[in-house]
Amino acid sequence: MGEEEVIEVGHVTHFFSKISVAVIELTASLAVGDTIVIRGPTTDFEQRVESMQIEHVNVQQAKVGQSIGLKVAERVREKDTVYKKL
Repeated sequence: MGEEEVIEVGHVTHFFSKISVAVIELTASLAVGDTIVIRGPTTDFEQRVESMQIEHVNVQQAKVGQSIGLKVAERVREKDTVYKKL
């Protein structure tokens, strides 16, 4: 990963390509405003968390074990790993 400090926060479990939304199962907490990096065999980009939803309701933060819907800047794939920059 080079010099950047990141921690793993979850994995992509589903991707809705028409609306460019990823469903992410969290293994650590995540909040709006965090910068995340999504990586996989063919995925590698970073973006800011502008908004996220749980059960179609906007939330400011989500905890371990929750699944969130997140608008993503690029295509992601199931099993891609999501990291948060520290």
